[in-house]
Amino acid sequence: QVQPVESGGGLVQAGGSLRLSCAVSGSIFIDTMGWYRQVPGKQRELVAIITRDGSTDYEDFVKGRFTISRDNAKNTVALQMNSLKPEDTGVYYCKATMMGPPFLVYWGQGTQVTVSS
Repeated sequence: QVQPVESGGGLVQAGGSLRLSCAVSGSIFIDTMGWYRQVPGKQRELVAIITRDGSTDYEDFVKGRFTISRDNAKNTVALQMNSLKPEDTGVYYCKATMMGPPFLVYWGQGTQVTVSS
């Protein structure tokens, strides 16, 4: 049973930092890992992704502020979030895509991040 589990969310003031972590149990065949977020009334959106070889990609609204990293030996992915803004508030989800085909996808349960102004 593959299960990503997020941790590290919380309440922080604008300008502050948080570090999210995600540990994926049950599989060693993970290809791409990513962080997504969702705010009420909006669709879940991509924040950042990282491939198995360490290549990264960020959405424009977090470039220069967030850093994604992973540890393949531990099947973990982290998101360091700096210079947080109130609009970064939302539920952050970890996504793990397995090697494939069939490229199965697993989501974590989400962790709440709240940035106060």
